[in-house]
Amino acid sequence: MYGTSARILRVNLTSSEIQVQTLSEDFYRLYPGGKALAGYFLLTEMPAHVDPFAPENLLVFACGLLTGAPVSTATRYIVSARSPLTGAYGESEAGGFWGPELKMAGYEAILVTGRAPQPVYLWIHDDQVEIRPAEHLWGRTTADVQQAIRSELGDERIRVLQTGIAGENRVRFAGITNDLRHFNGRNGMGAVMGSKNLRAIAVRGSQRYQSLAYDAQALLALGRSLAKRVREHPASWDLQQRGTPGLVEALNAGGILPTRNFRQGAFENVDEVKWEAYEKQLLTARRSCYACAVRCKREVTIDGKMSPYGGPEYESVGAFGPNLGISDLRAIAKANELCNAYMLDSISTGATIAFAMECFEHGLIGPEDTGGIELRFGNAEAMLALIEMIARREGIGDVLAEGSARAAEQIGGDARYFAMHVKGQELAMHEPRGKYNVGIGYAISEIGADHLVVTHDPTMVNPESATFKSVRPLGITVPQPAMTFSAEKMKHFFILESWNSLEKVIGYCFFGPVPRAFIEVDEVLESIRAASGWELSAAEALQIGERAINMARVFNLREGFSRRDDTLPERLFQSLENGLLEGQVMSRQEFEQALSILYELKGWDVQTGMPTRERLEALSLGWAADLAGIA
Repeated sequence: MYGTSARILRVNLTSSEIQVQTLSEDFYRLYPGGKALAGYFLLTEMPAHVDPFAPENLLVFACGLLTGAPVSTATRYIVSARSPLTGAYGESEAGGFWGPELKMAGYEAILVTGRAPQPVYLWIHDDQVEIRPAEHLWGRTTADVQQAIRSELGDERIRVLQTGIAGENRVRFAGITNDLRHFNGRNGMGAVMGSKNLRAIAVRGSQRYQSLAYDAQALLALGRSLAKRVREHPASWDLQQRGTPGLVEALNAGGILPTRNFRQGAFENVDEVKWEAYEKQLLTARRSCYACAVRCKREVTIDGKMSPYGGPEYESVGAFGPNLGISDLRAIAKANELCNAYMLDSISTGATIAFAMECFEHGLIGPEDTGGIELRFGNAEAMLALIEMIARREGIGDVLAEGSARAAEQIGGDARYFAMHVKGQELAMHEPRGKYNVGIGYAISEIGADHLVVTHDPTMVNPESATFKSVRPLGITVPQPAMTFSAEKMKHFFILESWNSLEKVIGYCFFGPVPRAFIEVDEVLESIRAASGWELSAAEALQIGERAINMARVFNLREGFSRRDDTLPERLFQSLENGLLEGQVMSRQEFEQALSILYELKGWDVQTGMPTRERLEALSLGWAADLAGIA
């Protein structure tokens, strides 16, 4: 076998038992890491309806086939479990250095079960694996914990993955960080860590990916070629120069910058939060993930000193800025820093605060509920206070720590109309009324609202653009407007969803392969060949991604989800109040028709959303059909 050690680490925190399992090549061809590996183990080793905070919830950390390869953007790993936020299949990806380090230590994945009787952390140094006490780390910020672990183990180059105070307190949208700057933010995976009394996993490895590769020289040559192209490709060059915060101004101009809890599409004070203001007020340097030439990470100063947590990405700027009606960029950066110190998902945190502000302005909650805080749009002090309260589950923060969907049930009345979520997970800062595929992606995603299900529509509208031409090898030949639900558009969705899922299986970042960025289809296939020796066609690669999607879908069916859950908040079928798309309405009828077309393309039952046995067997998933009782 090539491209993998084929070893997974099993840790039972209840019994302190540690085992290493070796996978066969036949197995690995079907589930070559990441989303596919996690989906397989969640389905086969955990029964339905396990409470997300129960010791029996399986927590999976899985590298992709290419994680740690000397190729730009091949850095990603997945954390997966049953989500405490949605009750569905849970998943969150991150880049950085921890995933490559785990691969270098000789493991493809870690499977964690049970609950430690006292707080612990895991220390992995090649074949040396220990469960170590962590009572002294409990209740401390992520920066403190990282430094304490490195000092305790005597190595500043140890890579530390951890949850934080929010995870300890089981905030349902608590996240995970590695190296303080890279985040598995979504779906509450940090809360699952906290429920297991697992504060951190520290890793140090001694081998290099090249020792695993089928053709190391070809992989190195591809990596060098792609590193040069980063400086020439407009998308990757823009990410290098401005990072994701550069999106703010363009989305505002297009009328699709979520503002005041998705009521509006444009922010009147956008000049105060756009890239030029960010660069002037905050930026100090640019950083990267392992072996990546894109360098999209921002370093910033906050309160007059360099933040150990890096700077806010677009999602954090959007969630704490326009979506809360706040234009104080330094307060936005501080909000992001607090989330990273306590380890809260910045998207769900900002969106849940927006929900609370709208409830306050409609009189559903008042000062007597908030401890006297005036929860009004534009109030930066209220935002910062709420972040602290949510992380520690204090006062109204205890209600909001449940997420906006559960909080709406507690508040009652019309509160449910102000909770912008799908399946319990809050929407990311992308407006579906101007990008219809994003809306379908939010609805159909197995993890709840997720903006990385499919390539965003504007990328695919111009037949002469490099982005559109780049996906012709995948079978996309007819451009489609951003705001259409045509059958051809659903064909695009079906293909690109599988392509994006493939990235989550093999370990590529969304900012690597086409159409979003600079790695062409044939180069993705070449990287797989050079790593593993597998000669894959584009169709076979897409099937790997489709297989992973279907396993997650079967997981959700076992948990009681169906087509009725593939929907959007009512607000998204109403018109925007301002901006370029003011008055624009997305038709619910056309949305439902498009969903039916997509189900047919996927081989799913149009009424229930259940994959057919025929499609599952074609994907070598007959065993999953048996588990789910699909006739």
